Amino acid sequence: MAKRYDAVIVGGGHNGLTAAAYLARAGQKVLVLERRHVLGGAAVTEEIFPGFRFSEFSYVVSLLRPEIIRELELARHGLEILPLDGTITPLDDNYLWRVNDHGATVRELRRWSKNDAEAYEEYGQLMGDMARFIKPILSVVPPDPGRVNPFDWMPIVGLAKTFQNLPERLQSTFVQLMTMSATEFLAQWFETDPLIATMSASGIIGTFQGVRSPGTAYVLLHHYMGEIDGAFRAWGIPRGGTGAISNSIASAARNYGAEIRTEAPVARIDVNGRRATGVILESGEEIRARTVLSSVDARVTFLRLIDPDRLDPEFREQVGRYKFRGSSGKVNLALDGLPELASKPGKGEWLRGAISFSPSVDYMERAYDDAKYGRFSARPYIDCIIPTLVDPSMAPPGKHVMSCFVQYAPYHLSDGRTWDDAERTRFGETVIDTLEERFPKIRDVILHAQVLTPKDIEDITGLSEGNIFQGELSLEQLFFNRPVPGWGRYRTPIKDLWMCGSATHPGGGIMGAPGRIAALELLASRRRRSEAA
Repeated sequence: MAKRYDAVIVGGGHNGLTAAAYLARAGQKVLVLERRHVLGGAAVTEEIFPGFRFSEFSYVVSLLRPEIIRELELARHGLEILPLDGTITPLDDNYLWRVNDHGATVRELRRWSKNDAEAYEEYGQLMGDMARFIKPILSVVPPDPGRVNPFDWMPIVGLAKTFQNLPERLQSTFVQLMTMSATEFLAQWFETDPLIATMSASGIIGTFQGVRSPGTAYVLLHHYMGEIDGAFRAWGIPRGGTGAISNSIASAARNYGAEIRTEAPVARIDVNGRRATGVILESGEEIRARTVLSSVDARVTFLRLIDPDRLDPEFREQVGRYKFRGSSGKVNLALDGLPELASKPGKGEWLRGAISFSPSVDYMERAYDDAKYGRFSARPYIDCIIPTLVDPSMAPPGKHVMSCFVQYAPYHLSDGRTWDDAERTRFGETVIDTLEERFPKIRDVILHAQVLTPKDIEDITGLSEGNIFQGELSLEQLFFNRPVPGWGRYRTPIKDLWMCGSATHPGGGIMGAPGRIAALELLASRRRRSEAA
């Protein structure tokens, strides 16, 4: 006799675990199934080389919703977020260094431009106002635009009223954020090229677009909504790597009674008629459930785990049109010691934050030009951190790890090329060559290198095309259009099959919001069904 659960969750990423914790907290019998040996999806910590532990894919945290930390008591389950202080942009013979100390950053900007130093505070206040305005939408269930249900639209009506009460300047700014490119938006305040380039980098994360592409200003705002201890736009490193976030959520879920299994790949979501009834593992084991929740992306869920004849052809076509367009890779380095920047020698505080290879807007756009034609960037945008300066436990004494997020590395290559071993090697060498331009002796301290292409990310994590957000954060793929128009409310055309991952609103990043909202909405629907019975 197959075991039966109230809910079975496909995928043990942080969103799936979050959904499990909330459902189990409500007294549901919950099972999480993760195909890998480790929990977390892209938010994992692994010992890639002996003694060196890496946040293998996702590597910093900012968007994790404070209500999740509070409601699941994640601190009690071991979560500790260490602040990541500042960003330095190394140049040929200079640098731009912004830190969490506002006064110090203003003084640094004054070296470059008095105008920028004065505009920085105004810009920060404006973006803070925008983040506070849009932040409530991160916690709501999108309405169905094809149905006129006043209850579903109440949060949007409230947001519209708030918008009406905003000063005209803020209303105008919101429209600009929805339509402009990151660089055009930033150029309204700033004139320093490296500053605009570095700040605009947040507008291209998770997208196959350039810093001059319309719509990237919204992605800028998406990342600006992150907070740590109430401070907007603050970034941190979880002690023990990003896997510590997933593990703390898993601990909370288990504490509430959830069952979690690793090395349990799901082969198929079982559908009887138009209703999900459970899952079948690759081992052949059948598991029955009142509800199935999928935290994996829409392509995997609907085009691989469900028999084609269970879905309308039109819906399958819509899923097929959903854009992933993986555009980033990752290089993780085990170091024998700290490298030094040519433009700011020494081993000081400037290495404790992010090190952004974004010297100019043209540099960033040229990196995108390569990707548009199916090539990885000859000189890519790289966002580096050295987490061992904040959390020494990640490497042996005196050693360090360096995390390098790299854009662009398109999933689809031109001229018939594929991401084979030779292409991966060329990509890795290009990244290290680029690092060497700013860290001239870095090759002398590299002990090991792990090079991850978007194909590797797909193969390891299951993320289609290696897209870390389970689909681009482009405007047409947000809110009630995510993942498919008309199906943005976590439900699917198959009854009792729900989505709870980053392919749903409000999107990607180590946020947890999709998992939390999906679980709460499922519980609410069950209460309504029970009351109506």
